[in-house]
Amino acid sequence: MTVTDLDALAGLLERASATRVPVPPLTQTYDGLTVADAYAIQLIQVRGRVAGGAGIAGFKVGLTSEPMRQQMGVSEPDFGHLLTDMACAADAPIDTGRFLQPRAEPEIALVLAAPLRGPRVSVSDVVAATAWAVPAIEIIDSRIANWQITLADTIADNASSGGFVIGQTPVPLAGLDLSLTGCVFRRNGRIVATGAGAAVLGSPLHAATWLANELLARGAELDAGHVILTGSVTAAIPVAPGDAVTAAFDRLGSVTAMFD
Repeated sequence: MTVTDLDALAGLLERASATRVPVPPLTQTYDGLTVADAYAIQLIQVRGRVAGGAGIAGFKVGLTSEPMRQQMGVSEPDFGHLLTDMACAADAPIDTGRFLQPRAEPEIALVLAAPLRGPRVSVSDVVAATAWAVPAIEIIDSRIANWQITLADTIADNASSGGFVIGQTPVPLAGLDLSLTGCVFRRNGRIVATGAGAAVLGSPLHAATWLANELLARGAELDAGHVILTGSVTAAIPVAPGDAVTAAFDRLGSVTAMFD
């Protein structure tokens, strides 16, 4: 696609965010949209938000678990940027009006103490660079009407990122097997799903490794202080005003997101 086309599609998604009116799938309107095009569209929007004052807080890995791939009808992972204006406090209500079609999902987040640089990143590199793990809830959202997304649609839409809540109890990785870390996901006190870290490409560490190498291949990298959301261990659930969702992880503690 031409630079003009990419800018136009980025603008379409930006207007959807501003007006809270979703748009039809980009892939239905613009035949031939590739994954490379979609990441370029994502980056155009991120650069615009950074120019407007937001910072890069880290990255998210999406579509890492089979339940999420089945739910969204895609077959491989993707990634998106986490911006500082997407961070939500765990102890304050989250305004659902800032989103279009919000859903919540439980994740294990990693916080880096050191950058991850190439030429190739291994799982052991990720372990060495990680300061700690924390429970997290990602609020995914789609500017695409009715969540009718393909892989290219969600990538262009910053991997359907909306917001995120990070737990307040950081835990060092020593002695943890994140693949065996279980999760109970509740909405308004009732269990809606259970899962474990193994659902995320076999381990959240594998997801973080995949992300690091994808970024390096695209001329970017993970820095110290960056947050990595490694992917949902269950299918996502819709949220509405009045809902409170809690992700309780074995040995990592819990985190709650409240919506109004």
